[in-house]
Parts: sequence; C-alpha cells; structure tokens
Amino acid sequence: MDSVRDAVASGATAEQFAKLQIPTSYRAAVLEKSDAEMFAGVASRDKDPRKSMKLREVPVPELAPDEALVAVMASSINFNTVWSAIFEPVSTFGSLSRLARESSWAKRHDLPYHVVGSDGSGVVLRVGTAVRNWKPGDHVTIHCNHVDDQDPSAHDDSMLGANQRIWGYETNFGGLADLSVVKANQLMPKPAHLSWEEAAVNALCNSTSYRMLVS
Repeated sequence: MDSVRDAVASGATAEQFAKLQIPTSYRAAVLEKSDAEMFAGVASRDKDPRKSMKLREVPVPELAPDEALVAVMASSINFNTVWSAIFEPVSTFGSLSRLARESSWAKRHDLPYHVVGSDGSGVVLRVGTAVRNWKPGDHVTIHCNHVDDQDPSAHDDSMLGANQRIWGYETNFGGLADLSVVKANQLMPKPAHLSWEEAAVNALCNSTSYRMLVS
C-alpha cells in the first residue's frame, strides 16, 4: 500500500496507477467461519466484536468483468459490521453461501473467512473488462448497495431487486481492508472537498436515513 499512498500524494496519472504492481494478498479485518458459534449462550450486550474480528492476510480475488479493485484509503464501522462480528441475528456465512449459488463469479464469496465493512473511499487500481466509466487513479466513494444490473426487478428501484445485498455484510471483500472488490455500479466520484475519512462515513447511514424519511 505504500506505493499507492505515494501515488495518491504525488498526484499520479491514470497511466501510472495502471502500472502499479498489484500484490497477491492484502491485509483485511475478517471473521472466520470456524468462530460462528463462539458467542453461543452469551447475551447480546456481552458479545464483544473485538474477540471475533481478526486481522489477516488474504488473497486478492480475481476481478469479474463488471467489478473494480479499489485501494481503500478510509472505511468505517457501522451497525452491519457490529452485527456481523457478533453473528446476530444470524451468521453472515449463510448469506455468502447463498450468493455463491448464483454464478461462477459469485462462488468467490463463499470462503472460510469474511472480509467485512460496508463503507469506504479510495482509489481505483484495476477495472474489469466490461467497466466503461471508471479507470485506475479515480478517487471514489463506495456505496453499499450490491445489485445485479441485469435483474429487471432492480431497474426501477434497486432496493427491491430480487438479489439485492449489502456489500461487506451479505457479500465478501468489504471495506475494512487495504483492498476491496466492488461492482462498478457501487462507485461514486469522491467529493473533492471531503477528506478520505469524511467521504467514507456517509454512504450507508445517510442512504438508510434518506430511505426511511423520504423515499
């Protein structure tokens, strides 16, 4: 990540970002499937996410055609992360298993570990072959709504999509990591007047509040 931070600080071009070497592994905050029952019989208020969350080196997954690899500059902890870490109301590994049945690319999500985190801001490092509007070096904010844009039920309102999910909660490769894999339609331009941290804390909670109050 040092080379990425140096590239950001120096105002590197898209071509320079595209030439950065992508590591084979990266650091991530993960939950492990083998720990899913660790809080059995413990009251919710006594479940400590610090006991289940671990820092691990994990492999960089292959990109699907409609995805982007993002170097995460900032992320945040929200209610999804806490629920995941205390395995309530259910373990998220069931969601990953169900997602894996949808396609060959989706199978990547069904792993013995879950990289969590549903908010983030960062820099695009690579894009899949079908991505048109984003390129290496773009500064982005990531929103959490993970939908299949080929699903007609999601065209009018993506929250009503038959397979709508929350990134980093019901999918793998979330934002509490050095790198993250997201669908290209999750990317938004990072507002230039916001810091990385400010850009990373708005999308999930603000959109949830807007949904409740306005839409």
